[in-house]
Parts: sequence; structure tokens; C-alpha cells
Amino acid sequence: MLRFSRQLHNSTRLCSQATGLKESLKAIIPKRKEEFLKLKKECMGTKVDDITIGSILSGMRGNRSMFWEGSMVDAQRGITFHGKTIEQCQRELPGDESGNFYPESMLWLLMTGEVPTKQQTKQLMEELAVRGSEANFPIATSRVIDSLPNDMHPMTQLAIGLASMNKVSRFASNYEKGLLNKNNYWEDTFEDTLNLISFLPILTGKIYSKITNDGKPLGKFSPTEDWSSNICSLMGMSNSTYSVNKNNFNASESKDFLSLMRLYTGIHADHEGGNVSAHTTHLVGSALSDPYLSYSSGIMGLAGPLHGLAAQEVVRFLVEMNGQISSPNQPDEIERYLWDLLNSKRVIPGYGHATLRKPDPRFTAMLKFTKDRKSEFENDKNVVLMQNLSSIAPKVLKAHGKCQNPYPNVDSASGILFHHYGLKESLFFTVIFGCSRSMGPLTQLVWDRIYGLPIERPKSVNMETLKLLSNSQ
Repeated sequence: MLRFSRQLHNSTRLCSQATGLKESLKAIIPKRKEEFLKLKKECMGTKVDDITIGSILSGMRGNRSMFWEGSMVDAQRGITFHGKTIEQCQRELPGDESGNFYPESMLWLLMTGEVPTKQQTKQLMEELAVRGSEANFPIATSRVIDSLPNDMHPMTQLAIGLASMNKVSRFASNYEKGLLNKNNYWEDTFEDTLNLISFLPILTGKIYSKITNDGKPLGKFSPTEDWSSNICSLMGMSNSTYSVNKNNFNASESKDFLSLMRLYTGIHADHEGGNVSAHTTHLVGSALSDPYLSYSSGIMGLAGPLHGLAAQEVVRFLVEMNGQISSPNQPDEIERYLWDLLNSKRVIPGYGHATLRKPDPRFTAMLKFTKDRKSEFENDKNVVLMQNLSSIAPKVLKAHGKCQNPYPNVDSASGILFHHYGLKESLFFTVIFGCSRSMGPLTQLVWDRIYGLPIERPKSVNMETLKLLSNSQ
């Protein structure tokens, strides 16, 4: 577990340090902005894609119509972050001794397009720990969360908590005072972004304690621990002195759960800009809403069953399936179960992807996590079933012939691994997803302000217009 000094506590508490991420960002802005303005000036008339009636009536799926820098999904390579695959990120980004890159190093990559050094990653960890301390956490947000019903959906609590942080938004405050202009919008957006991300461990811990422990704290924030470690401690899922260790983890289990948290939050940090949570954050942000309001709106989108519920559905599916078969190590039984499922017009949760035509590299990373810890998982029949399904289900789906991508996606593994370590509140999975996903859309929001992107406002058309357009061709 990474530890570092408290020397930053004597500096300005909620502002970026004299050196580090902000200075690295400033250094690359002129060149990137020059490239952007050149493209805008010389290529504005270049056609990028076709929009059909089918596009308009089918959710604009696949239409290339958004500007997004942090990540792209390739049908063969999977998700890439500034051109780097998951495997490359695991090799190149600073990480822990288990081989997982730190989410903080991913945040640096998303913000700058550059791989940070170990020292830069350590410094960003320190900065987030200072910004996100209990002394800096918004008092109004604590009061708001404390006032909510314990049985309120955790994603609703997360959205409310984030929106309430608007009270401490530097961007909103300085904009209202008339202190900002288009050239410096990005700086307060950057400050709000880092503060928001740094506040997530405490906010997450508060919400989890409400749904599991009647609001009584499960841990304390540590200024000497990294972002993921504080999430684990504040959820009471660590054997550190800062956590109640509600699941009685031994040292090895605690270390592994922390590695899982780092892995999960690192690989879920971004996924292009067209998904509901990312697009919503961008859309609301384009109206110059501050990062807290913008990302709160994105969280409301992530709460929708079609966006953020997949991991829960997979857990339910695996548990139900294990209740119907004699053993997760019986391929014939598994195949029959899957065929019965497909023949009843149902789907296999956790399989298929809108773009990918190969196994999801994020799933591969999580599968490797289990294989590297064979003794930990070999007696968990749900994890064993997940592992075996990854080789059996694609064959069945190919034979069935109605699935363009028969391979497992990341949701087929993520939820059941949290379940294994005692995180049984499946509705909470999406809160952790929301912690991770903050990094991509909010770093893009900073760049939206750097580039001076305008408010997003596509033209809408009615049925009559579509009929007329159809008849004219």
C-alpha cells in the first residue's frame, strides 16, 4: 500500500500545486490548441459521416459526431486511451506490485496524453489526498447525504451529493462574479475536476455506510493513502487501521481487494464520448455548467438500466445458473442451460459489445486477476462459472448465429469479483463505476473549455419532415 508524506498540507488546500499535473497541462496547451484551430480553420467542410433516417430513429448509434480525445474503441484492439491498449497501459503506466496501474496514472494520461513518471504519479496521489481530506470535504454535502433516507437508491444519493458540491465550485463562483473569460475558463474547470475526483472516496464511503450500516462510518480518510485505498477503507473493506474491516479480511485478502479496486477503476475510467454518462456530462457542460452539475447529470444517465446495470444482471445470472446445474465444471450442462436460455428469446448477460469483435481486453485483465489468484477463487463456484463461461458461451452464441460479437465483455467478470469479496449490495456496483468514470468525461470537459467548444445544439426533425425527406429521394 503506497504511503507518502504530509508536506503538502501546508500549501493551498484546494488549488493545484506549484508543479505537477496542472503545469504539465499548461505546457502542452499551446501546441494542442494550435493544432485544433488549424483543423477548425482548414477542414471545417470535410465530411465525416452520413446521417440517415435510421440513424435518427436508432439512437444515433455509431454515427461519428462527437469530439472526444481521451479514448477510442477499436473493433479489434478494444478500448485505447490516447492510443494505448489496456495491455500497454498495464506495462507503461506506474502501478502497484500486482501489475495494475494506479487510477491516478490513468487520470494523468487522460488529461495530458502523456505517460507520467513514478514521481509525477506519486505527486498526483498526494495532491488528491490533500484536496479530498475530511477537512476539505464540503460540509453542505455531508449534511445533505446525512439527511437522505438510508434506503434511497445509492446512485440517487451519488447524484445528489455531486450536485450539492456546486456550492464549493470555483468555476460557478468566479463566473457569477464576472472574473472569468473564455481564455481562463479551463483553469477553474480543472480545479473543480480534481476536487470532485478527490471527494469521491469520502462521498462513496458515506453512501455505502448509509445502505449497509445505518449511516455509521465504516472507515476514516487517510491523508497518507492513495485514492483507491481510501475508497476501500471508507467502505470498511480493508484491514488497515483506518477501516472497520467489516468482512474480516486478512492481509492478503485486503491487498487483493485493493488491487481489484485499482484495476476496476483504472480500466473503467473512460469509454469514448457517445455513451450516456459521458455524452450527458459533455452536453450539460457545454452550457457552462460547472463540473459538479455536469457530472451529476452524467451519473443520472449511468443509473439507467441500459447503461449501468449490466454487472448486477451478470451476478444474478451466475447465481441463478449455479442453482440450476450440478457443477460449474460441467460443460455439457452449461451448454444445455445456455441453449435453453437462447431458445426462450433471452440473452446471455455479459456477452456482446456494440463495437468489439474480439474479447473485451478489460474482461481479459479481470480474468487474469482471477488466474493469478487461483487458490483464492477455485472454491467460489460463481467465479469458476464465470471463467468457464468465457470459453463455452462464445461457441454456443456462434452456433446460434444471431450475435455479431459472441465474446465476454467487462461486465461478465467485474460484478462477480466484487461479490466474491463480500460486496453483495449489487446496486452499489454502479457507484464504484461512477467513481471510475469521472476521470474520462471530466478531463474532456477541461479540454472542451481549453478549446472553447460551443454549446451543443443539434437540429431536431419531426415525423413529417422525415417522410418528406424519404419521398424526395
